[in-house]
Amino acid sequence: MSSPAAGPALRRRVAVVAFEGISPFHLSVPCVVFGEGLAPDSPFDLVVCSVDPAPVRTSAGFALTALPSLRALQKADVVIVPSWRDVNERPPEALLRALRAAHARGALIVGLCLGSHVLAEAGLLAGGRATTHWEYAPLFAQRFTDVKVEADVLYVQEGRVLTSAGTAAGLDACLHLVRQQLGGERANQLARRLVIPPHREGGQSQYIQQPLPKARTGTRLGRLMDEVRARLHESHSLDSLAHEAGLSRRTLTRQFKALTGTSVQVWLLAERVQLAQRLLERGPLSIERVAEQAGFGSAESFRLQFRQSVGVSPSQWRKTFAAV
Repeated sequence: MSSPAAGPALRRRVAVVAFEGISPFHLSVPCVVFGEGLAPDSPFDLVVCSVDPAPVRTSAGFALTALPSLRALQKADVVIVPSWRDVNERPPEALLRALRAAHARGALIVGLCLGSHVLAEAGLLAGGRATTHWEYAPLFAQRFTDVKVEADVLYVQEGRVLTSAGTAAGLDACLHLVRQQLGGERANQLARRLVIPPHREGGQSQYIQQPLPKARTGTRLGRLMDEVRARLHESHSLDSLAHEAGLSRRTLTRQFKALTGTSVQVWLLAERVQLAQRLLERGPLSIERVAEQAGFGSAESFRLQFRQSVGVSPSQWRKTFAAV
């Protein structure tokens, strides 16, 4: 993952690409996150532009008018393609050229849902990892053989390119960008305003073969997860958690995967990293104390695992976000 931007005062221009037949929901995701969701003091300047001549008709039947052209991408720090109307339609060359040019000058390029197909057509995903809606992942892998498709995650960032899974996963990807740019506290505030989790466990694999699990509240694993979150400073292992839950290791592993889409170990590390981020942002605790309170055992282990998870050191994270 790329390093967070330096300083909360820096304004960033976000350009969202609309097109004929766009889904209003897909268009609204980046607009609500980078526009009204962070108001009134948003550090982002949001502009919606269009690859097609106005008026641009949405999939819901209403039209969008007075949209600027793709020239808006020339000054954007972040360019978002929120989906695409047809994976079997090659995007216009004007759009592909504009995306390549924006990426070449250092902009972050984002493909939400089927927008990842547009980024692949532009050649921005070659040799890297990406994701897309699970239903179209096999076609994506067949068509773009030079891209490693990760069909069981919510989003993937490779340097200055970010792709997300289907539909609502666009919110997860956009919150990831807010967290990366503004810090965990600001991202959590926005998530609360939008009434969504600040970070969802698991990936889209849980939606492929089964419906969403019922609410965790009141379930055995739900209670265990809440209790562990309150005691992250303690040492936890698969054996100790299985004992707490009154389950065998094998049963806990299976049920945890079915509920969250991930493993106990991966979930526990993610929870500890998020707690560490909050501690680094909120107060003057030493790195050693943050490591202790978040349950990493030692400062050395904390620094290593934090950098692997977040992409920067704990000190860099604090320097960037402590004043946010």
